[in-house]
Amino acid sequence: MKLCPECNSSPLPFIMIGVIACVIGFITWLTLGLSDWEAGPRLAAGVGAGAAVGLTLWHYVISCMRRHCRHREHLHRMTPSSSGA
Repeated sequence: MKLCPECNSSPLPFIMIGVIACVIGFITWLTLGLSDWEAGPRLAAGVGAGAAVGLTLWHYVISCMRRHCRHREHLHRMTPSSSGA
């Protein structure tokens, strides 16, 4: 995870990933409560769904932060080697 220090300073995107993943896992667990599954498999499915959503969102957020980072463009413009001389 190589992000510039300015983009990596805010924990808010990662807190939101955790909240969304926990909500999805909880909703999965609640929905499976309507079935005749035991508590163990329901819990495993809820944790699995939360982990899958969390990992997917984490990958998406990191790739978007890398793609839309304006701090790197600023640093590349200021280096003398990028001027072509």
